[in-house]
Amino acid sequence: MLFSACFLVPPFQTAEASTAFVQCGKASWYALTSMTASGERADPNVLAAAHRTLPFGTLVKVSNLRNGREITVRINDRGPFVKGRVIDVTKAVAHKLGFLPQGVAKVRITVAGADGKALKGPGCGK
Repeated sequence: MLFSACFLVPPFQTAEASTAFVQCGKASWYALTSMTASGERADPNVLAAAHRTLPFGTLVKVSNLRNGREITVRINDRGPFVKGRVIDVTKAVAHKLGFLPQGVAKVRITVAGADGKALKGPGCGK
């Protein structure tokens, strides 16, 4: 019975390269060190994020619409759980995107291909 239970945890998945997913809204950051929904230990120093629906392991490019900074991160958790927010990023990601002191920023999220580059999709207003 224990042997079959090992197969109940779904493996990491990546989004199909043909998927042109674009989402705009507010990002916030968090610095937890507990377990993520994907089963790995959260680390505020890694380039990772929480999203409500994208599969674990999906690479996304997060672009700060105010200052133009962007970075590719891996989805490894679920959230955010605050109304009006579309993604929670780690403290390291917020620092690189330039919104650590503000706590939130308006961003565009685009699914990235295996090479980490964003796939073409519609844009967002500022």
